[in-house]
Amino acid sequence: MTPKLASILMPLMRGMDPERAHDIALRALRFGLAGRDTSPDDPILATHALGLDVRNPIGLAAGFDKSAVAVAPLMRLGFGFVEAGSVTPKPQIGNPKPRLFRLAEDRAVINRMGMNNAGLAAFRARLAALPRPAPAVLGVNIAINKEGAAPLRDYPALYEAVAPLAGYVAVNVSSPNTPGLRDLQGEQQLSEILAALAETRARLKGAQPPILVKIAPDLAPGAVEPIVAAVVQHGMQGLIVSNTTITRPGLRSAHRNQAGGLSGPPLRALSTAMLRRVAELAKGQGLTLIGCGGVGSGADALQKLRAGASLVQLYAAFAYEGPALIPRIKRELAALLRREGVRSVSDIVGADIA
Repeated sequence: MTPKLASILMPLMRGMDPERAHDIALRALRFGLAGRDTSPDDPILATHALGLDVRNPIGLAAGFDKSAVAVAPLMRLGFGFVEAGSVTPKPQIGNPKPRLFRLAEDRAVINRMGMNNAGLAAFRARLAALPRPAPAVLGVNIAINKEGAAPLRDYPALYEAVAPLAGYVAVNVSSPNTPGLRDLQGEQQLSEILAALAETRARLKGAQPPILVKIAPDLAPGAVEPIVAAVVQHGMQGLIVSNTTITRPGLRSAHRNQAGGLSGPPLRALSTAMLRRVAELAKGQGLTLIGCGGVGSGADALQKLRAGASLVQLYAAFAYEGPALIPRIKRELAALLRREGVRSVSDIVGADIA
């Protein structure tokens, strides 16, 4: 099966319960039923970020494959990078069902999954079995369990465990679906976590993958500045902007009032505004930003790049459109970059930042 054919069959899955459809999609990917994108990437899309050579700046956000069951097949769909997780130290069943809602009228998704995943041991074993070299850059998103968590113990331990296998590691302190997790974005707690991570990274004898902090798009006024300052102070390499939102901007779907994190086009303006603000604060600090939230076209990706992102992630659009979306976005972005008159995607990064 080709990615185009897999996408043609997507409407059949939209009649299913969203979580069941997602599980079936992961199984299909795991067994190679979604095919692969064999077309070469346009050279204008190649970039260097986080010390890594990335064949194109389009990545899959965390949350799609929390337990790393289909990482290699996802990479073969044409992504430049795939972020697996969030993974927690111990297996976690997540929140009660239903917990995933398809907002078709808004092309959006609300989830309150609660970071259901198979835990670190199974996650790490699957990553260790990936082909080398992998078809794309691997990111790993780490988080803490709902119960029994000790952030100053758990985040460093998770980082150390995945460091030999990951191209970069993202620290999730911004999911709205784990009680108290977003509080870790507070100045003191975040600073302590990042200090512990920096210490762990520095003492590792082998691989020391870059560390990024994933933040919420709806932080209170004045909360962004200390986050960026802490990231710089403790030598982290960047930020992912942003996670899902708990706001409900202009939704039409009957599911609009469901609790959980919203992703998709309604998140785009909020997440891009936050990205632009972070880029302004981070200018000249050597940080790499990944833009996430509402990306579904080459134009959306270009907007994130111009707002300061070196790399771009998507999720909801992939869930709606399937594998054929990836080559289409890359074609659109390459054409737009040529229209802008740049020689490389990196030349457009931050173009809208004063």
